Amino acid sequence: MNRLLWLPEYPTFQPEWDLHVEDIQNTFFKCISWQMEETLDATNCPYHYVCDRTYPPNFPLAVDVLVLLFTSASYLVTLFIVVMDMMSSGRRRSERIRSSSSSSPNRYLLPSGPISLPIIILAFAKGSQINTIFPLSFMGPPILQLVLISALSFDYGADDKDIKYTFFAASTVSGILHASLYLDSIVLPYYTGFDALVSSTFSGECGTCVCRKEALVVGGKLVKYRGWSVTTFLVVGVLCLRILCRIMCGSESEGENGKLLLLKGLTERLSWISIAIDCVYLTAKSPTDRGLLRGAAFGGILLLICLHVLKEACTHIYAMASMAENMKWKIPKFTFWACAKANKTGKIMNPVSIRVSDYSSSNNGVRVTCARAISAQLKPTFQGCLSM
Repeated sequence: MNRLLWLPEYPTFQPEWDLHVEDIQNTFFKCISWQMEETLDATNCPYHYVCDRTYPPNFPLAVDVLVLLFTSASYLVTLFIVVMDMMSSGRRRSERIRSSSSSSPNRYLLPSGPISLPIIILAFAKGSQINTIFPLSFMGPPILQLVLISALSFDYGADDKDIKYTFFAASTVSGILHASLYLDSIVLPYYTGFDALVSSTFSGECGTCVCRKEALVVGGKLVKYRGWSVTTFLVVGVLCLRILCRIMCGSESEGENGKLLLLKGLTERLSWISIAIDCVYLTAKSPTDRGLLRGAAFGGILLLICLHVLKEACTHIYAMASMAENMKWKIPKFTFWACAKANKTGKIMNPVSIRVSDYSSSNNGVRVTCARAISAQLKPTFQGCLSM
């Protein structure tokens, strides 16, 4: 039996009719119209509500299974690409990390890609009837968070032309907004029914007649999460800024480009923080007793967030190491001139020793090995480059 109706923190709930607990819960969670009726007891029952309309019956079990398999495949694709990005290493890793995902054929299978996102929107549009073993009233928020993470992590189409890139980015923006609206049409009745279920007392006049001390609002007051939220608009803002940066990359005003890049980076960081806050909040406040399902869903989202943080940290470490290595082997031009002049005048004809470093670089197919010559005649140390 579902124990949600007997939560100790809501002791005012006392069922007074002979209906199965599952039937009561499903009726409240699927109710889309709560009618307030007149009451004769203004002291004990100032607000009297009854559910007069619910969603249609659920789809067959096969639909839930298909949605479950599709969501699992989308998550595994996202996790695979993130891990592959982390495994890529080398001095030019920071330059390849953005283009690796955009040039991969797997970008079309990402949750924010042109194939998966329309399917997710379709599932959300019919989500009120997908409520058997994979209820979207509960699994919808982590699926939307997966779409947002995918849109932030992978700038797919970055190697395409401006028109094609703008089209894909604008399509992603439209898809995210539609998915958020459809998700609200699923979770708002769910949260409203949850509030009516646990914060009210049953009047006994009918199966869904409840008495409340305060008015019942859309979405309830127990769970504050919404699909159409600040997090969604932050991610949409990031995508719009990417389009602007792509369009203005060829302009002559470098100052404006720098401001856009700075604003885009700040918005991306705020988006990640907001997604993490929503994930932690839903983990603690989600109105469900399915602990295993809740742990798997939000644990997977938190794993992707942690991997992104680790990936960004590795990127910065590689970039700093590469910069330090380049600064270490940077040779001033006046040193070349001094060494050449000394060799031309013959002052460095018999050097005491020549030490060849291990550092070699390739430039236009010519291998250059840096050497340090120490002269017996002159105290200063000259550096030279000998073409091999």
